[in-house]
Amino acid sequence: MENTKFNDPDIQKNKDAEKPSTTRRDFVVLAASAVAGVGAIAAAVPFIRSLSPDASVLAVGSTEVDLSNIKEGETVTVMWRGKPIFISHRGKTQIDEARSVKLTELKDPQADEDRVKKGKEQWLVTVGVCTHLGCVPVSGKGDYDGWFCPCHGSHYDTSGRIRKGPAPENLVIPPYEFLNDSKIKIG
Repeated sequence: MENTKFNDPDIQKNKDAEKPSTTRRDFVVLAASAVAGVGAIAAAVPFIRSLSPDASVLAVGSTEVDLSNIKEGETVTVMWRGKPIFISHRGKTQIDEARSVKLTELKDPQADEDRVKKGKEQWLVTVGVCTHLGCVPVSGKGDYDGWFCPCHGSHYDTSGRIRKGPAPENLVIPPYEFLNDSKIKIG
């Protein structure tokens, strides 16, 4: 007996009709998905940009200081991110004195060379906040001619290192760089 089920042309036509082929509906779905994806990206870009700081915040994030007006032996105070920054123009005797201190004598041992930029050793830049309780030390005072915090009696040397008193650490060195011989950028 011959199997006519597979040889019947009408059945073959129905099977051809069931085969998948690209239809107009498939194209519309694909195009709509692409438009939705591009729309989602276009909506996300402003949201992501809103998370970035604006120009005024970035401007406060760094401060440029002209060093040409600071005389040798003088310390000036500038503000950066709401904190006082001490910029000291140290003389040769102050540098030599800071370098002659044995690290074993220091509560927070740190060499003077590690607290200044190489080739610019005369410039010391520190955050002017006592590391004990956040007071602002007085410049050019104390037992080591650096800074003295009158609130609790912390004495810092000309390198901003704690030498005497309750402060546990040296004055913090902020991130800074020399833009040229007479200008620095803090932050």
